[in-house]
Parts: sequence; structure tokens; C-alpha cells
Amino acid sequence: MSIERKILELKEKQEIARLGGGPKSIEKQHAKGKLTARERIDLLLDENSFEEIDMFRISTDKNFGDVERKVFGDGIVTGYGTIHGRLVFVYSFDFTVYGGSLSQVVAEKVVKIQEMAVKNGAPIIGINDSGGARIQEGVDSLAGYTSIFLNNVLHSGVVPQISAVVGPAAGGAVYSPALTDFIFMVRNTSFMFLTGPKIVKTVNHEDVTADELGGADVHATKSGLTHFTFDDEHALFAAIRELMNYLPNNNMEEPIILSTDDPPERVDERLNYIVPDNPHKPYDMKEVIAMVLDDGKFMEVQELYAPNIVVGFGRLNGRSVGVVANQPKHLAGVIDSNASVKAARFVRFCDAFNIPIITFEDVPGFMPGTVQEYNGIIRHGAKLLYAYAEATVPKITVITRKAYGGAFCVMNSKHLRGDMIYAWPTAEIAVMGPEGASEIIYAKEIKNAPDPQAALQEKIKEYREKFANPYVAAGRGMIDEVIEPKITRYKLIKALEMLKNKRDENPPKKHGNIPL
Repeated sequence: MSIERKILELKEKQEIARLGGGPKSIEKQHAKGKLTARERIDLLLDENSFEEIDMFRISTDKNFGDVERKVFGDGIVTGYGTIHGRLVFVYSFDFTVYGGSLSQVVAEKVVKIQEMAVKNGAPIIGINDSGGARIQEGVDSLAGYTSIFLNNVLHSGVVPQISAVVGPAAGGAVYSPALTDFIFMVRNTSFMFLTGPKIVKTVNHEDVTADELGGADVHATKSGLTHFTFDDEHALFAAIRELMNYLPNNNMEEPIILSTDDPPERVDERLNYIVPDNPHKPYDMKEVIAMVLDDGKFMEVQELYAPNIVVGFGRLNGRSVGVVANQPKHLAGVIDSNASVKAARFVRFCDAFNIPIITFEDVPGFMPGTVQEYNGIIRHGAKLLYAYAEATVPKITVITRKAYGGAFCVMNSKHLRGDMIYAWPTAEIAVMGPEGASEIIYAKEIKNAPDPQAALQEKIKEYREKFANPYVAAGRGMIDEVIEPKITRYKLIKALEMLKNKRDENPPKKHGNIPL
């Protein structure tokens, strides 16, 4: 056979491989409002940067009728490319081939890409659209899943791992995304559940749709499983590209610094007046964050879950930072179980990948009540405390208003190795709020007063003047500086510059035992 004929044969095979399950299967995929595996990769990566690996891996799958069928690539597309010019590795399940089910070959392709990513110190992005394990292959497919899970765990905190769930992910297919750092989902077409609606109805007698059981909004608002939720795949892949700007390639590198026209010394007079005079009146902490960060840009993570705490990424003078903030607009910014877990995992991610943590604090305490106590608020709150305590990246806190009790301790206080703690003049730092403290400290005086209610109000005012201010804590070195709110951005940037060569270590150990 001549070289021309061999080259022609190669191109023919490449064309067959690129068609996956064939034109009819691709039409069905598009009819569902879904993209193909290769279209998704094209949206995700820089133009013409994708280099495919294992295009000709063959599935030799014997169906129940013992008819052998061979498909190039076997239901998944794997390879590498770039995002904003930076190397990333990617795998994309192809639903047009056996419903994107996982076979031994599919698993081997994923494992190869995972190991290439960690060897080259580059992020890995998985695009999930799979019906689960390929039943015909039995335990081989289950073993394949387990090999993927193992790499997810071993590579955790080594390279960023991102999952796009753009179709079904059922049974064992859910655990790999759950082990990665961030999950992206699409409304109406993305589903994640361990057991589908049919089995739920059979076992539990619950009549529930796939969307009600494991749709994007369910996981965005109720379970907290997903971190970003979108109306279409184009927006999803654009957001993954945006997220990559804030992350380093691996745990040995720093995030890239982007140039900005937003001057470090910029002040915002609105910050001086954003905290209301009435301590019970809410305000929007997201407005504070936007006024401080470069160009007001903030990429919020898990926006729809536990909104009483806000987490996400931004930049200060071009440097990537992770932001954790109590949100007075929701539940007065109180910390509950869900907020604790949400913030703790975000803090640990930032620490793993050398991203400084900026904390904006306005917290009246932990959520009281039997519901929270029975749900393990002590254990969950301890996770947030643990995360801040073990973090060695630069950690800066700005106390805008309330900082009461154990919540003050947990939110990156000085004694949790907080590097710089700033307070606005409006800050109230105490064991508890003036109302509760006055009722305890001055109980007898109030009870014996001619007008107990008037006496209580007088004592509350007295307590607030004496203790509910930043100067007592500043006098004891727990606050490094009381600052005018409008210069918060400048102060944070100066502190980050000072801390850029910070070195801190935890005691040698295999790993800690976080209160899971």
C-alpha cells in the first residue's frame, strides 16, 4: 500500500472517530438541546489548541445479543489544550456512544489523562454526560470507576480539578465530580443522583422527576453539591474559562497576576456610610466586596446555597484572592451548618492553591436552636475553625460591624494566625451582643429598677459605648489597625504586598483529622 493510500486511510479513520456514535446519534443529542463531546471541548479550549489522545482506542463490547461492535474512542474524548494560553487536560464523555457509559477502556483513557495532568502540573477538566457504568462489562466498569476515584483523591490539592456536568451523572458516575474542586451544572439537562426516579419510586414510593431529584437548581440550593449553575452550556464553558484566570496551574505555583487600570490607592466614600446607624438594619456585603476589588469584579461560588455567607474569587491590584464574607442581608449574617461547610471547603481550596484569603466580617454568632444543634452545628462550625486555623496562605480580615462570641474567633481572628486584622470604627467586638450581655451582667439592677425596660435600654447603651467598639480589642493587639472604611482597598493591597513572601508551616504529620 502506498503512503498516499495509508494517509487517506488515516484521515478516513479520523473522520469516523470524530463522528462518535454517528450522524443520527448526534442529531438526537442536538434535539435535546445538548452539545456533542467535541463541540464542548471546542467551547472550553482556546481555538485550535486541542490535541487528542487515544482517538483509536477500541471498545470491543459484546451486547446481550453477542454482536460485536467496535467504536473508535469508545464513548469518551481525551486530550490536552490551552485556556488563555495555559496548559489544561480534558476528558469529555460522548453520550452518542453507548450513552456515554463507562467501560474499562473509557476508564483507562480517563486515568491516563489524570496522570498526565498531575505529572505536568496542569489542571484537569472533566465534562460529564454519562448514563453510568456499562452494564455489559460488569465489575470491570466498576473497577474503572474506582481507579478514577483514587486519582481524584490522590491529586486533590495537587492540581485543580473541575467538573462540568452537562447531562446525566447517575450511580457511580456522581462520585468523581463530587471529589473534584468545583462542579458546574446546566438547568434542565444536568442531573446528579445516586439512584434514579424509578428506583426511588419502587423503594421509597416517592413520585419524583429527575429534575426534582437531582437537577441543577436542587443541587445549587438544597444539597450544595454544585458550585456554579447556568441556563445553557455556552455560559457554563465561558465561566470555566473565567475561573481558570484565578487559579494557579498546580499547588507549587502562584496564581497569575493580571494587569489592571484600577489604582491601588483608589478610595470609595460610599464605604464610610454603608453600615447603617441602626445595628439591627441589614446591608449588602456584596456591595462592600465590589467596591474593594479590582474593577468591582467578583466571581461568586455557590451563590444560591447558604447565602448568609458569601465566598468567591476576585483580584486586588491584579493578584488573585479568595473572599469569605458574612452577609447581613440573609439571616443577619449568622453562621449555620450549611454556611460553615460552604466556607470551610472554600478556605481549604484557597490554602491548597496559594490563594490569599480576604475575610469581611459582620457576624452576630452561630445559629441557635434545636434544628441546628441536632444537625451538628458544633461539628460543622468546627470545620470552618479548622480550615482557617490550618491555612498558611496570607489571611486578612476586615471587621465591618458585629464580631460576637465564638463566631468572632472562627472568622480568621488573630489567634487563628490571622496575619492582619482591620476594623472599621463601626465594629462591635464582644462576647455577645449588647442586648444579651446587658440582660446577664446587669440582671439585678434591671430587675430592681422602677422601670425595668427603660433601665435595660440604658444599660444596653452603656455596654455599647464601653465594649461594643473596636478599641478594646485594638488595645489588646487583637486588632492590628482601626481604619477609615473608604481606604479598605488600599490597606488590603498594602498588606498583601507585605505578605507576598510569607512563610508559615503546620507541624509535620500525615494529615489532620478534620471533624467531618
